[in-house]
Amino acid sequence: MTEDARWLSGLEEQARARLAAPVFEYVAQGARDGQTASRAVDTWAAVEFHPHVLRDVTDVGLETELLGSPVGVPWGVAPSTLQRAIHPDGELAMARATAQAGGVMVVSSNAGTPFSLIGETGVRWWLQAYLPADRTLAVPMLDRAVAAGASAVVLTVDTPVVGTKYPVGRVVWDVVDPALLRVNFDKGTDERPGADKALDLGPHDVDWLAEHTGLPVVVKGVLRPDDAVRCVQAGARAVWVSNHGGRQLDRAVSTAAVLREVIAAVGEQAQVYVDGGVRSGLDVVAALSLGADAVFLGRLPLYALTDGEPGVARMHREVGAQVVETMRLSGCRTLADVAALHAPSAPNHP
Repeated sequence: MTEDARWLSGLEEQARARLAAPVFEYVAQGARDGQTASRAVDTWAAVEFHPHVLRDVTDVGLETELLGSPVGVPWGVAPSTLQRAIHPDGELAMARATAQAGGVMVVSSNAGTPFSLIGETGVRWWLQAYLPADRTLAVPMLDRAVAAGASAVVLTVDTPVVGTKYPVGRVVWDVVDPALLRVNFDKGTDERPGADKALDLGPHDVDWLAEHTGLPVVVKGVLRPDDAVRCVQAGARAVWVSNHGGRQLDRAVSTAAVLREVIAAVGEQAQVYVDGGVRSGLDVVAALSLGADAVFLGRLPLYALTDGEPGVARMHREVGAQVVETMRLSGCRTLADVAALHAPSAPNHP
């Protein structure tokens, strides 16, 4: 049983009340008119289940395997910067709580905490990377991540430029110390020629990242089946269906709407992950029922981070409690059972 069945749904308002207005706006807002961001939550709520009955649900298992390694739960934390603007412990609080929950944490390349300290928490973590026009400028950052124990690289491909936002009043950069981000880059990197985000990303970058780091590469920001196939052909071990939380291209399609198409396109060749508007354990089950191998939470853990490590730990517990309850009510003992919830099985005639 959860401690408070509505606690998760109240996290956004808790964050709004506690954070400086520009910081909250940075976390919550979408690009331009915010259409993609505002639609995301409702698209998961529209996913309906076809529950089984007369199933033994005494023991429910949440364990799964991502990129060939076992993990305790099928959800993780998506990458985000400025976590130390939300709470002084920032990425360290997020990492410790996520390690305790048995999940994967994806760390932004723009993080405000040294990778070495994140690695020392014992969390299983992947590096999120943007590539600059001059790829060599990313090499020191990539090497630091590998040395600190990153076990995968997540290449974000939907951000050749930063999507336009319409701020109200002061922006986050007016109130946040620049020392709270990009601490894993060499000093002066941002002033060097070629430091802008790459406008020429291509399949070759997937191969280059894999070869340089020796790690599996996940491609994040895919919304089309044909692009998913190109990613897999380029060597991606997983494809991450994401519209960047509605923060890049406004009017982009919701991730829930295209998830099954992407999964069908890549088949058994690669895993498929998803994010975007996931706010509860029921949303996690909805994504898993559509076939996702894992679900990543973006804004929800940031809102929980206003309470530091205890807040993020409670968020994981509450999500877990909702997932387990939903699985039991649906007659599911394993995550494989959940994958069959979205559509009824064909009749089993004698």
